[in-house]
Amino acid sequence: MPRVSTTTSARASRKSAKPTFRCSACGWTTVKWVGRCGECQEWGTVSEDGPASAGPRTTAVHPVRSAARPIAEIDVDTARATPTGVTELDRVLGGGLVPGAVVLLAGEPGVGKSTLLLSVASGMARGADGGPRPVLYVTGEESAGQVRLRAERIGALAPSLLLAAETDLATVLGHLEAADPALLVVDSVQTIASAEVDGLPGGVSQVREVAGALIAAAKERQVPVLLVGHVTKDGTVAGPRTLEHLVDVVCQFEGDRHSRLRMVRAVKNRFGPTDEVGCFDLSESGIEGLSDPSGLFLSHLGAGVPGTCVTVTLEGRRPLALEIQSLVAPSSLANPRRATSGVESQRLAMILAVLHRHAGLRLADHDVYASTIGGARVTEPAADLATALAIVSARSGEALPSGTVAVGEVGLAGDIRPVTGLERRLTEAARLGFTRAVVPAGTAAKAPAGLHVAEARHIAEAVELAAAPTGADGSARSRGRN
Repeated sequence: MPRVSTTTSARASRKSAKPTFRCSACGWTTVKWVGRCGECQEWGTVSEDGPASAGPRTTAVHPVRSAARPIAEIDVDTARATPTGVTELDRVLGGGLVPGAVVLLAGEPGVGKSTLLLSVASGMARGADGGPRPVLYVTGEESAGQVRLRAERIGALAPSLLLAAETDLATVLGHLEAADPALLVVDSVQTIASAEVDGLPGGVSQVREVAGALIAAAKERQVPVLLVGHVTKDGTVAGPRTLEHLVDVVCQFEGDRHSRLRMVRAVKNRFGPTDEVGCFDLSESGIEGLSDPSGLFLSHLGAGVPGTCVTVTLEGRRPLALEIQSLVAPSSLANPRRATSGVESQRLAMILAVLHRHAGLRLADHDVYASTIGGARVTEPAADLATALAIVSARSGEALPSGTVAVGEVGLAGDIRPVTGLERRLTEAARLGFTRAVVPAGTAAKAPAGLHVAEARHIAEAVELAAAPTGADGSARSRGRN
């Protein structure tokens, strides 16, 4: 048999290697170009990523730098979290920034990501938890002058805060080595590119290379890194999904453009819980943490107004009092309007059907509008009862008794189901001055002092208890318990 030389075999192998195509949104790969991604179903995101690997690779054995040690002998003091000086952010991160941790902060344009990280960088540069330390802020989207103007506006000018406007990965790593900072902020990871990798900035290959290099530098130098990430039109982090897997913490920055309230949630956290939320107030003078944001979601705490009802939701472990407003008006349309703002439209349709079937409330010829206060969003079923009572109040034109709060999930059979964390919700309601609470029956929650609890098993019973007049002590003159 004729022999094939190694050079000829390698040349033939390289020639037979076909290019691959990769989706810039989720990282899905295919051997041929398609207009729509087969994984995330996005259009126009598949582009050529280079030839596929010709065959299996082998890695040479490298000498071990440090021998493996028993886990009990590992020093944990170097992995302690350092507070950032921003209490609400520390709550989300689990106490602060861990040395060598890489945090990805994603959010819509203009929500306040750069303002928050600039405040964090300034606080650490001033030495919020100790002496002043150098902090490196790398901006790839704005000029150094623009960042300086923002820092002056929000009072974030600090002598130890170093600013660099760079978009080249090698230059950023050079700045990191020269400055040796206590914190690195990169705004944003999609604007940094490496000259060693083909592709435009923000592409799959570039984002993977930039993130990998920054993570390696963070682990080697034990320097925490804060990365700003873009989001797609549906709110997810832009770039390959591997970016979220590589980093240690993924935080989502949320907020309505027409409201000053901003919320930070931890989607992934290797060093702390993922059920915490941080609340911030964004204004012209900067961004400030809100340790008690309940008042932002209430407009009629003292006086009763028809079509309003207050509930208490749980954002992570934090109870927040939230006011739900409803408007019911006669409609001349064949299909009456059902409009929501901050309330899920599917949930509203279900509550209207339950009220029609089990409470005798006829709304087939009425428009129904439901909204929240302060730009908040209701996502948990515990607000179902408050939404139903607000609709009943709007339809009758009679306000609920002052100081009434309602918590409970409404089932399709008209039953009121228990919810989690009821004691924390009732404690928050009592702290804000509420005197009556309508809750699901059968709960073992202990009522705080000054708060009278009425239990309801059915939606019709809950409507009766909520509308019942109050006695001198604030309790309902109907079924229930004190």
